[in-house]
Amino acid sequence: MISNWRVTVGGASRALWGAAPVTYGLIALCCLLFLIGPAAGLNPAYGTGDELLAAQRAYFHRWGVVPAELFEGSARATLTPATALFVHGSWVHLLGNMLFLYVFGVLTEERMGRVQFTLFYVGCGYLALLGYAAANSDSDQSLVGASGAISAVLGAFLYLFPGARVTSLLPFLFFLPLRFPAWVVLPFWAALQWLAAGRAPNGPGVAYLAHLVGFGLGFAFAWVRFPPATRVKPAPAPAPEGENQP
Repeated sequence: MISNWRVTVGGASRALWGAAPVTYGLIALCCLLFLIGPAAGLNPAYGTGDELLAAQRAYFHRWGVVPAELFEGSARATLTPATALFVHGSWVHLLGNMLFLYVFGVLTEERMGRVQFTLFYVGCGYLALLGYAAANSDSDQSLVGASGAISAVLGAFLYLFPGARVTSLLPFLFFLPLRFPAWVVLPFWAALQWLAAGRAPNGPGVAYLAHLVGFGLGFAFAWVRFPPATRVKPAPAPAPEGENQP
């Protein structure tokens, strides 16, 4: 697992607070829905113990994607790949997704613009969950979470900012903070998802396939929408004192 918490573009660390209201709004909405829902365990209206567990299952079934029901043709089921993007199953699930959205969503939104980023996020997230459901059409397990849409953001970020420096914490290197370009970190992340998808058991768990579909869709969208000349390139390093830059 890699934890990414800062990006550097053009040789300077970019402040993550900026003109990205959609990203911050998505984070706020996901957090709010989690806090008032049964998964957080903070709302007394859902009870405790077995009553709370039953409420959680019913909540995920109502708002999450159930592949076995999705292709039956009901209008409610066809909306669930969109509603599932705003539902999370646990504190770890929520915080992990929001961290990645916070780090990579700000710059991507700034580059795409608010309206385009909103449509991109929801559209790619919907298709990522739809792709997972199509590959697991017999499953009756609920699928929730924004990771399909956030994976699309990562894919777009890779295309738009390949030279951005991403500060990563690697467990197998004793969590030392190391900086790598996005073209190293994000393909490595995608490769881990690919390996995990091939070894994932049937039943509830992490939907690695949705991550891969979202990542591919995000990269493809950015590649089609933004010509190479429009991508942000790292600024050249300053020349030593007394030496001219080319």
